[in-house]
Formats: sequence, structure tokens, C-alpha cells
Amino acid sequence: MARRRFHAPELTRLLESVAAPLYVLDAQLRIVFVNEACRQWLGPAAEGLVGQQCVYHSGPEVSGPQAVAAGLCPPPAVLPGRELVAEVARPTEQGMSYCLARFVPLAAGESLLAVVAIVENDSPEAKAPGLHPGAEGADAPLPALHEHLRRFRHEVLLRRGMDCLVGSSPTARRARSQAELAADSPASVLLVGPPGSGRRRLAEAIHYGNHPESAGPLLPLDCALLDADSLRSALRVVVPEGPPGARPAPSSILLLDADRLGIEVQAEIAGLLFPPPGRAPVTTVPDTLPGSWAAFRLMATAEITLGELVRHGRYREDLAAWLSTITIELPPLAQRREDIPLLAQALLEEGNARGGKQLTGLAPEALDRLDAYPWPGNIDELAQAVAEGRQRAAGPEIAAADLPERLRLAAEAGQRPPRKEETVQLDEFVARIQRELIRRALARAKGNKAKAARLLGLNRPRLYRRMAQLGLLEEE
Repeated sequence: MARRRFHAPELTRLLESVAAPLYVLDAQLRIVFVNEACRQWLGPAAEGLVGQQCVYHSGPEVSGPQAVAAGLCPPPAVLPGRELVAEVARPTEQGMSYCLARFVPLAAGESLLAVVAIVENDSPEAKAPGLHPGAEGADAPLPALHEHLRRFRHEVLLRRGMDCLVGSSPTARRARSQAELAADSPASVLLVGPPGSGRRRLAEAIHYGNHPESAGPLLPLDCALLDADSLRSALRVVVPEGPPGARPAPSSILLLDADRLGIEVQAEIAGLLFPPPGRAPVTTVPDTLPGSWAAFRLMATAEITLGELVRHGRYREDLAAWLSTITIELPPLAQRREDIPLLAQALLEEGNARGGKQLTGLAPEALDRLDAYPWPGNIDELAQAVAEGRQRAAGPEIAAADLPERLRLAAEAGQRPPRKEETVQLDEFVARIQRELIRRALARAKGNKAKAARLLGLNRPRLYRRMAQLGLLEEE
């Protein structure tokens, strides 16, 4: 019996008749159809959804229909033709609601034609513990890190650009609360941490927040090259002239590596910050209105706290206090290893958001390899490793073999027992050599100590005393 073919209008009526919320994506994961039940399920969020491409990420960089499409995106593991059940999210008046959806790929041979998504469980407490029983590949794990990261972002309300603070470690939680305080305050901020820990990116997140269009410029200055004239020039950039009566948007100057400022330059900058009475400080600059001032913020990064430099006499106390109104410490990545899986997932999804190859996450073996590495370059090095793994990945996830070779070598080195250090007792070693040389000289001299002494470049009394010290006379 010939298989019946459905025409587009008939297929549309069939899908519309399905009682469960249903939507269809094409091979590029672009939403091409939403049935009536799905429109009612989404409410106002369904507006403009058709035509949106689903991108597998949960970052705050998108809003509106793009953000709704990202919440409905299937894991990229569906692209090779695997049917699976995964968690999706939809916006509600109370926040985000999570539920389960079955993703059914439709293929012709090896070519993916479309993916049909059917919402199966609309419970806010719904979680996706694994693939739905009976689905192809049901023994494979679901991308739990993606779901964890999405819930984390929505519940913590992480600001744009604060991905370096993703995680549940005590240091990450403390830094997040301090960064939120700094973002809502005009006070100066000092970001302390090793290179690669995300200091500059966090400074940008604090300055721009979730509304970069309303913020003024953020001007970074390298303190290794900074002097008072450079700071004066920077003021003309962060506080530009505007139309009469207008006030410029809030601006910031970012002092990079403020702990590297020389004492002489510190004095010059302090002279601008703390002028004599009657002069305005550097943090207020006259704007276009006579007698009024436009304020801006000073931010700084450092490897160690400025207070520690003050105690060692290497930093001015007044300048250190001014720059350290709010101090946020970013620890080395090796001290917050429990955050590495979620950080790696956030970095991977950041690559997804830029378009191109879409990946689900990292394989368990790859995560183990990340955990075994010491990360001297901190988050910047982790980002580079994830980017390299993403480029090499042939499937929907990054395998251990896709990561940089140095991670494999470090893991193998960690599995070998450390070599025991062999100590050398110098006196005993020298005495052993001297005994052997005296024995050989006596053998050549056939026991004649005077001749043996001459062979060794010694006189007979000295040879005799040395033999007594080494216990060789008892051997004779």
C-alpha cells in the first residue's frame, strides 16, 4: 500500500489539531511553525517567534523573541538525528517556567529536514533527569550543565559580562554580591586578582551593566605608562563637551595594574584627586553649565591589595583608600575548581551565541581533564582551551581529545607517583672516594706507604693520618 503524502495546508491543520504545545524547527533550528496550543502556552512571548533561529545558550546578551527562542532551543545532539527529551524554558509573569519537551528529528536519509518539538510536561518544578525512556540513545546523559546554567542565570540574575563569577563556590558568591553592589553605586572599585581572572571584563560589566547604551565611555589606562598629563588627557575623553544644558552619561576611568604605579606618579595623581581647598578634585569636571560639574568614577585592577603595599611603604595611603572604596577579590581558578564545569559551559555557550557551530557541552572525560589542570592562566586560559576544543569538535560535544595537548600531558603527569628526592651526604661520599684512591695507590706501591704518598701527591705523615681517619689502618 502506498504511503500517503501530506500537503502543506493539510499538514498545518494536522499539527494545529494537536492538543499539546508544539513547534517545528527547520534544519538550521529556525522556528517555522507554532501551533495554537503553543501560542496559548507562551502567551505574549509567542509574538514574533516564527522566523527566529534557536541558539543554544542562556546568556543575557539577547532579549525579546531571540531570548524566547533560546529558551526553546533543543540540544545540538538532536542534529545528528537523535530523538531526546530536554528541558525548555518560557517567560511568565512570575519569572521563568521550566518543563520538558520531546524533540523528534525528521530526516531523509542522512539529511535533517526538521525537528518537531512537543511539550510533554508543563510543571514549573519539572527537571530533565535523563533521556526519555524509549528515545534513541536513552543511555546517554542530557546536557545538565546547560540546564543548571540557565536556571543559575535566571535565579541569580547575573548581569551582562559577569560570566567570570558563574559558580557556587563561596568566593564566587561573595564576589557576585560585591559586584552587584558596585554596579549600583558610583563609588570607586578595586578588582584584585591574578592575570587572567577576569578583572577587566568584570570592570566592564560593572560600568555598563545591562544597559550599555545609556552608559558613558570606559577608558582603560595602563598604569605602567601613566602620568598626571595622561590622566588629564583622559578626562577630556570620558567627559566630552555636549549641547548646552545636557549632562553627559556616567563615565569611568579604569586604571589597569594600579599596584604598578611608581611613588612619583602616585604623588602626581594624588595631587589631582586631593587638591588644595578651593580647587575641584579630578573626579569632577566642569560641564557646559557654568558652576555645575559632571562626575565620573575611578576603577582599578591590581594583583595584590593596595593596603598591603601601604603597609610595606610602597603606596600612598590616601590614594589606596580612594581607589579601594569597594574591593572585589577574584581568586585563582585553581582555588575554585568546583566552578570549572559551569564556567566551561558558559564559555562554550558564549561561542554558540556568536553563531556557527552549535555544541551541547563537554563530555565527562573532558570535564575531568579540565579539573586535573592547574590553570596558571586562570579563566582566560580556560576560555582559550574551550575555544580550541570547540574548533576541533566533530560531534555535538567537546571530547577530551579535542582539548589542547598540554591538558592531556598534565593529566598524565598527575597520574605518575612523584619521584623521590635522593639526598647526597657529601662528607660520606668524599670519604668513600678517598678510601678507594688510597687503596689503589697502596696496591700499585705494593704496600709501600712512602711510594703511595708520592702517587697521591701527599707526604708520608699526611697519608698515614688520613688512613687513620678513614679506618684503613685497621684493614692492614
